[in-house]
This record gives sequence, structure tokens and C-alpha cells, in this order.
Amino acid sequence: MANLIYSAIASLDGYIEDMEGRFDWAMPDEDVHRFINDLERSAGTYIYGRRMYETMMVWETDPGLAAESPLLRDFAETWQAANKIVYSRTLETISTRKTQLERTFDPEVIRQLKAASVDDIVIGGPGLAAHAFRSGLIDEYQLFLTPVIVGGGKSALPDNVRLEFELLEERRFGNGMVFLRYRIRRGDSV
Repeated sequence: MANLIYSAIASLDGYIEDMEGRFDWAMPDEDVHRFINDLERSAGTYIYGRRMYETMMVWETDPGLAAESPLLRDFAETWQAANKIVYSRTLETISTRKTQLERTFDPEVIRQLKAASVDDIVIGGPGLAAHAFRSGLIDEYQLFLTPVIVGGGKSALPDNVRLEFELLEERRFGNGMVFLRYRIRRGDSV
């Protein structure tokens, strides 16, 4: 059975993008990117909402990005090799291979996917992750904390959900970022 992992890069005050929708302050340096590449190798499927998919699809649609460095090429190849499921009511077409478009998030479909998958499933984007948190589907939360306060924007975590976590791993990086990996404690959600 696969784990469903919510992974996010957030500011110290808990936002994945600032009030203007920018996240340039969250860009990983080479050391952090190398670590992310190693984490992503366990992902067999990515689940995204429309906005996160449109952000991430450049790893396949912009060959110049992967050509910038071996590190970026490694990430692009890993991302392209995985299956992708995009949940959107407005997206008309998919621009990447190994990608399916779904209109409605169905927790039971995700439970079945987890049961049938050997490789981990990574969910990206706080809106879609909120549905998964509320449905009790998330197994792990991988958080990269960036040493910046942005004062508002899009929250990394959903409101009106209470969960308890167990810390599995932590790592400090030279640029001030901190990686925290948590497992959800089952039976503690409210």
C-alpha cells in the first residue's frame, strides 16, 4: 500500500505563496533541490489541482528548463516518469504525458489508488490537499520551511482541521531552509 504524501515549501508564517501570488522566495538552492530530487524518486503518482499542475508542467513542456543543469534535468526526468492526476473543473486539455484529468475529487478513488499502488503518491497544492486531509487520506506531511515571513497569502494547511503528527525526520540546510517530515497519527483527527 502506498503512502499519500503532502509536500510543500512554506514561509515561516505558513504560506506557500504571498498575497500577490508570488513564491520566488521559496526557490530551493542546489543542496535543497538535490534533496528534493532524492525524495521525489519514491513517487509513482502526483496528484494536483489545476494551478499546481500548470506550475509543474513546465518540467515537461519547457525543455530549456531541464537543459539548465544536470540537477534540473534529473528532476524533470523523475517528474516526467511519474503518473499525474489533475483535478480541475475548468482545465480543458492536458499538456503532459502520463496525465489524466478528473473533474471531481473522490476520496474513495484515492483510497483505491493507495491500496493498488506500490510507489508513493504525492499530492501538491493546499486546496486539493485540504480535501485529502479532511478525508483522512494523508499519511505524511513533508514541509520545507523557508526563512522568510510573507505576512499573508495562500496557507499551506487547511483551516478547521485538527491532526496530530509524529516527527520522522528533520534536516537543516545551509541556506536556512529546514525540512520536516511528519507522519499523521491515526485516530487523532477531529
